[in-house]
Amino acid sequence: MAKKSVIARAKKTPKFSTRIVRRCFKCGRKRAFMRDFDLCRICFRELANEGKIPGIKKSSW
Repeated sequence: MAKKSVIARAKKTPKFSTRIVRRCFKCGRKRAFMRDFDLCRICFRELANEGKIPGIKKSSW
C-alpha cells in the first residue's frame, strides 16, 4: 500500500507529460499497472477471481 503523500503527488499534473505516474486506484501500486482496468496485477487478480470485473473469467485449457 502506497503512502497517502505519494498517491497525492501522483495525482498532480506534472511539468512534463512523460512524468505521469499511473497508479492502481485500489492500493496505489505503480508497477504492473493495467490501463484498461486502472488496477495493478494483484488487485486485478483478486477482483477477477471474485467475479467483480465483467467479461473476465479464469482461463483453463
